Amino acid sequence: MGKYLIVGLGNPGREYQSNRHNVGFQVVDHLAARHGLAFSKLQAKAFVTSGHIAGRQVILAKPQSYMNLSGGPVASLHKFYKTEVECLLVVCDDLDLPVGTLRLRPSGGSGGQKGMKSIIERLGSEDFPRLRIGIDRPPGQMDPAAYVLRDFDKEQLPIIQETYSRAADAIETWLADGIELAMSHHNGPATFDI
Repeated sequence: MGKYLIVGLGNPGREYQSNRHNVGFQVVDHLAARHGLAFSKLQAKAFVTSGHIAGRQVILAKPQSYMNLSGGPVASLHKFYKTEVECLLVVCDDLDLPVGTLRLRPSGGSGGQKGMKSIIERLGSEDFPRLRIGIDRPPGQMDPAAYVLRDFDKEQLPIIQETYSRAADAIETWLADGIELAMSHHNGPATFDI
């Protein structure tokens, strides 16, 4: 296998930093920090860093194009680094999963996630792995578009911090041992109780 491209989805800018929609950014930040990597380079409208994780050569990326246009930077990086489609992992939020649930899959549709939809359209393929991070449904009649741009509730923060660590573990397992083992070891709900 050649290079691995791991993309966290989110919105650029300090005001969005801790939003539910930015869990993809948070996961790749957590993974980068764990391995002493820093996002110091801007390439193809994405912050990128590279190094070795679990014995693999990896590029971590955070598109700066806003969520709904993530496909442009991801397609450009995928082409530039000549990554195989099965070596591209996209990390994003999922409204349909409870907070802290991890769901790693080898392929699939967008599930209504607009960043994922943009990537599928630009790549012309759904056959790339993705790691979805549960952020829960909005309460009552709240508009989902407004909900994803809110920060996590205070009582959810310990769960979500643990989730970032579990997500980084899942990515490391995927890199070292493949997607089947990573799915069987890491998919599932949060293990942290409030």
